[in-house]
Amino acid sequence: MIEEQRIVKVGMADLNIIQQSGLIRTTGLGSCVGLTLFDPVVKAAGLAHVMLPTSSIARDGALNIAKYADTAVPALLEQLLNIGAEQKRIVAKMAGGSQMFTFAGSGDSLRIGPRNVESCKEKLSELGIPLLAEDTGGNYGRTIELDCETGILFIRSVQKGVKEL
Repeated sequence: MIEEQRIVKVGMADLNIIQQSGLIRTTGLGSCVGLTLFDPVVKAAGLAHVMLPTSSIARDGALNIAKYADTAVPALLEQLLNIGAEQKRIVAKMAGGSQMFTFAGSGDSLRIGPRNVESCKEKLSELGIPLLAEDTGGNYGRTIELDCETGILFIRSVQKGVKEL
């Protein structure tokens, strides 16, 4: 009998955590970055679907912390620490950050994908979390799933098939 595996879905500009068993998944990563954090001892995993590099561009009103790299990474870390993960054991993997469209003379403002990747790496570095693997860049979309028992990140895309990190 095939056992149904629990799947936690993370939407765009969203984040969530999972513990013990199952997969945590997000779809539709173009210029967005799917950033995962994993503690192998307590088998706790988190995933943030980061849309933009910095919350400094946020408009007035309620701030969606999951939307921005500079706020999503610390928020995800905090959720993992709250369920027993230890910061010194946490490792990161990420995918996405594509340059989906190119415009002549567009400068830095439309380099959202590469800027999302840079911003996530900066925040990980500030927090002392090692980035073990990444599948970023290119010009195609991705769907990712992290297995919270093994820490393996599965990346699916039409162009490249399935990759494991």
